[in-house]
Amino acid sequence: MYDKTDLRSTLAGSPAGAAPVDRLYDAEYGLFYRDPPVEEDARGKSWYVRGQNFVIAYSEALPGAVFERTGQADEYMVLLPDEDTPAIAAAGDRTERSGGYALFVMPPGDSRLVLEKGGRVVRIFSAQSPDLVAKCPNADAYADRHANIPPFRPWPEPPDGYRVRHYSLDVPVEGGRFGRIWRCTTIMLNIPNRQKGPRDLTRVSPHHHDDFEQCSLALEGEWRHHMRWPWAVDMNKWHDDVHAAVDSPSVTVIPAQVIHTSTWHSDVNQLVDIFAPPRLDFSLKPGWVLNESDYPMPAQ
Repeated sequence: MYDKTDLRSTLAGSPAGAAPVDRLYDAEYGLFYRDPPVEEDARGKSWYVRGQNFVIAYSEALPGAVFERTGQADEYMVLLPDEDTPAIAAAGDRTERSGGYALFVMPPGDSRLVLEKGGRVVRIFSAQSPDLVAKCPNADAYADRHANIPPFRPWPEPPDGYRVRHYSLDVPVEGGRFGRIWRCTTIMLNIPNRQKGPRDLTRVSPHHHDDFEQCSLALEGEWRHHMRWPWAVDMNKWHDDVHAAVDSPSVTVIPAQVIHTSTWHSDVNQLVDIFAPPRLDFSLKPGWVLNESDYPMPAQ
């Protein structure tokens, strides 16, 4: 599936393989640079979009903005993609401070995030929070569970218990490691390094995922997501290829089993890939998940 020079060519394959294609699903989009915000209040502007197993909340926060969760069902992530974005994350008796360019993992229950100077913040939840799902303009696309994605199951709890965790994004490049990957019980996040200049179109990476969606969050640059749907037995269900041109910030949710690759077309480009629950194939690669010691893998 991958070129032999791509680090992902060494990933373990799916043991079960894909379910037969009996229904095809469209890609979903959150075009935050174009669409009006879902919320605009004293905290700033916020946009929402969902996939089968996750909800993305992208906010342009005003100074002093406070984002709280009460009785949160499970862990969620808070991404501060920019430097000089001081934040305070608190839950229970634990408080962590960050200057920005960081990732928080927030525990279930009550939690609070304060953006002292405002700035961009991305909160990433599982879809187990009905109040957040209801905010998503594309919620109807998942009124029925997508048949080629198994029911959501969180990964095992951290051995030292749930708490606020703080990780810097300032991680040096290391040969043999794909991107910068973190996971918790509900979410996996992969942040490749910024790409300078357009992508070499002679070295793209078409691939597919048998039974999970890929959420591609574009933070900088112009992107094109190229997608090809497999053929079903019923030709009336076939899809044309899609070459979706999107600016930043935006989210593109790529359906399971769809062959896809992305190209970037600006001077500076930044994409973040999000999966829910965490990917086993990435987790099986030694050293790829930067916080693997904090979160055990499932027993299998």
